[in-house]
Amino acid sequence: MKTASLIFLAAASVAAAVPALAQERVWRCGNEYTNNATVAQQKGCKIMEGGNVTVVQGTKPSGGGGSASSGSGGSAARAPAGSPRVEGVDQRARDGEARSVLEAELRKAEARQTELKKEYNNGEPEKQGSEGRNYQKYLDRVAEMKAELARNESDIAGIRREIGRLPAKPQAQ
Repeated sequence: MKTASLIFLAAASVAAAVPALAQERVWRCGNEYTNNATVAQQKGCKIMEGGNVTVVQGTKPSGGGGSASSGSGGSAARAPAGSPRVEGVDQRARDGEARSVLEAELRKAEARQTELKKEYNNGEPEKQGSEGRNYQKYLDRVAEMKAELARNESDIAGIRREIGRLPAKPQAQ
């Protein structure tokens, strides 16, 4: 029994030491990190202490910024590699469907906003039921209405942004 506990204790200590041995020194060189001592020495990097460093490799930004759409005449966004190619006619149909769905959502949100503003009555909605006796309940409802107005306004702005990202409607000739 004593040997079994000693074996278990030895195995536990080895298991605890393995992660510590797996950690290498990491140097920070500005916004870059390296675990190569010679590179770090050449660049004059500082050693990182006090914890593990996790670096997630990001994607490279597409160059050009605002001029991307003017150069090719198409959309500035590119499909990821390996994604199926969509024909121009099909893509225009999809864009048209997306635009019509977004415009319908925008109309609904704007109608809801008008309804909310009417009910809110510039911060003085009509009192309901027990709110005549309980003023705090009335104030809570007014604050909730104001927050709902703000959320709906934010939704409207988001829908408008999405519509703005779609390619322009083709002009009827």
